Amino acid sequence: MALLDLSFNRFDRDTELTVLPPDLAVLMVGATARQAASHTAAVQAGFTRELVDPALFAPLDGAFNGAMARALAEWSQGK
Repeated sequence: MALLDLSFNRFDRDTELTVLPPDLAVLMVGATARQAASHTAAVQAGFTRELVDPALFAPLDGAFNGAMARALAEWSQGK
C-alpha cells in the first residue's frame, strides 16, 4: 500500500509571490479538499498513536516571548 505525502509546502520567503488565475485557484482548492477528505488521508490521520495535550502548546507565561512582552508593557507605560 503506497501512502501519499499529505504535507503542504511552506512559503519560501526568498521567492516572489504570484497571483493565480481565479479558475486555477478554485481548481487547486477543490483538489486539496478532495485529497484531505480521501480514504488515504483518514488512514494517515489514524497513524497518530496518542493524543497530544493542547496545554503543551500554551505559553508558560501567557505570551510567546514573555521577556519581550514585559518589556513592551513597561515601555508603553513609560517606565
